[in-house]
Amino acid sequence: MYTLYLLRHGQTLYNLQRLVQGRCDSPLTSAGILQAKSAGAWMASQDIAFSAIYSSPLKRAMDTAHVVRDCLYRDGRHKVPLVQECPGIIERSYGSLEEGSVDDVPLNVWDPREEVVPYGGEGSVELRARMVGALMQLMRDAVATAKASGEDQCNVLAVSHGSATLQFKLAWEHLAQCDQDQPLGNCCVLKFAFDPRAETFSNTAIVNQKL
Repeated sequence: MYTLYLLRHGQTLYNLQRLVQGRCDSPLTSAGILQAKSAGAWMASQDIAFSAIYSSPLKRAMDTAHVVRDCLYRDGRHKVPLVQECPGIIERSYGSLEEGSVDDVPLNVWDPREEVVPYGGEGSVELRARMVGALMQLMRDAVATAKASGEDQCNVLAVSHGSATLQFKLAWEHLAQCDQDQPLGNCCVLKFAFDPRAETFSNTAIVNQKL
């Protein structure tokens, strides 16, 4: 089986302050670090051996990825790959709305559709295509590497963002095998089974962190 684990970053200062956060960045809060540790502990408890770990280049995602990796490394059951940057899974831009109050912006921050484009942001159609393309390529590469080593399975971890993760989930909702009406909280884990022949993803689990 070929599996993608898509992880949203931990809580940040801007999340806490309810500010629009796309391409702008803010540090993880202490709660965000605990969420990342919880996600890492859950992955260790599932005995997952990752062949690759990728992250959005934004610091909040990279920091989350490194906290998770440290948890897996300390667990010691499997060799843990280094974190690699993947620009294709970066959060959308909200243009001139960045760093404004979530309560004051004239659109749905989680899914503004194309309403964000006039503000200089990235619309949902473009974001969805970008996320699908980037994660599809990561899985193609992972499958090719696994097959070259005589393996018929691999696990890939990708650390991304809320709105970006939502668009990827929506793209494959028609193939989902778990309840899709769940929150995508900070450090939630979305597990997808990847079919390399059909090049499709099926969401089999959504795991939110409980602290």
